[in-house]
Amino acid sequence: MLHRVRVLLLTALLLVTGSVMSSAPASAVIGGSKSTYGPWAVRMLVDGEPACTGTAVAQQWILSASHCFFEQGQPVADKRISFRVGSLDMRKGTTVRPVPGGRVGSAHADMMLIKVPPMKVRTAPLATARVHPGQAVRQYGWGATCSGDENTCQSPVLKQSDLRVVRPDDPRCEGYTAPGGSDFCMERVSGIPAGGDSGGPVMSLGPHGTETLLGVFDGSDREKIAEAGEVFQQLAWIRSVTRQ
Repeated sequence: MLHRVRVLLLTALLLVTGSVMSSAPASAVIGGSKSTYGPWAVRMLVDGEPACTGTAVAQQWILSASHCFFEQGQPVADKRISFRVGSLDMRKGTTVRPVPGGRVGSAHADMMLIKVPPMKVRTAPLATARVHPGQAVRQYGWGATCSGDENTCQSPVLKQSDLRVVRPDDPRCEGYTAPGGSDFCMERVSGIPAGGDSGGPVMSLGPHGTETLLGVFDGSDREKIAEAGEVFQQLAWIRSVTRQ
């Protein structure tokens, strides 16, 4: 089986070593573009350093990838975590911190719900139907804009990549998805998500304000293929937690 680099490996590196913010190019992701909309997008930091991305799904709940909250197999303490919300430029956003003990992980997907104080942001509507092969989607995040040392090119501004859903049994998706699994596979159209984008939203396309949250990004080969946990398959879990 062809071994592919997963974003979670870089995320672990970011949590261990910290990352260096630098001036990001106008184009972002790797070959993607700067976003002009994304009020629900959330930047996660650990010890004040960029680590992952997330999505505001309720006024007090952020959805991200579970692997973002572990370092060398151990949970990252709540006091080390913060989120920047309310701005496409993370340097201008508002800081919120997790409510102690307010993390709930999915038993079936690489997803984590994190409770925070009430946020004054627009939340992302959740998908109520499965994704399908050929569907055009858009991924958002503040992650790496270069290959190589991704710590040196974490973007201070939200960026995006356009992708297309492919069948889970497509040979290119080997090692990422499997028929009947909780993830879906995507091929590059314009840009590819990378380290620091883990946990970020994969949205349907539509006029601003009409997009729905289809997935939680959790891995890519940095070239052509990416994967995300499917929100629809976890919809009952998300709703049960966020209504508490």
